[in-house]
Amino acid sequence: REVVENIKLMPERNLFMKGVLSWVGGKTDVVKYARAERVAGDSKFNGWKLWNLALEGITSFSTFPLRIWTYIGLAVAGVAFLYGAWMIFDTLAFGNAVRGYPSLLVSILFLGGIQLIGIGVLGEYIGRIYIETKARPKYILKGKNSVK
Repeated sequence: REVVENIKLMPERNLFMKGVLSWVGGKTDVVKYARAERVAGDSKFNGWKLWNLALEGITSFSTFPLRIWTYIGLAVAGVAFLYGAWMIFDTLAFGNAVRGYPSLLVSILFLGGIQLIGIGVLGEYIGRIYIETKARPKYILKGKNSVK
């Protein structure tokens, strides 16, 4: 009953129950049973529905997918910077003048990386707003002790 009351404290509409039950806590136990074979029909739970369930689980309790774009942007901009530095070094040290395509590639990669970093930062803000609008309780108390 305690777990049900704690779940009722959450005003959000789309509850990912597997995650919510784990997040709320409480005592858990394993119930072993023998599942009978399906007598008629086929399961309607296919790979696409399993994929959507996984996405729901990931996005309900984490902003990590949004944060990934910051890291990808840093990696792309870093690779572009290193490649540009190598091109400059190659030109100055060995006289191999690199023209056209490689310098264009470095410019596009660097600017694309900067854009991905910006998208990642915006995603962080949006993710934090999303978590705040869920209005989940910060803490779930197991019990109360009165001190006199």
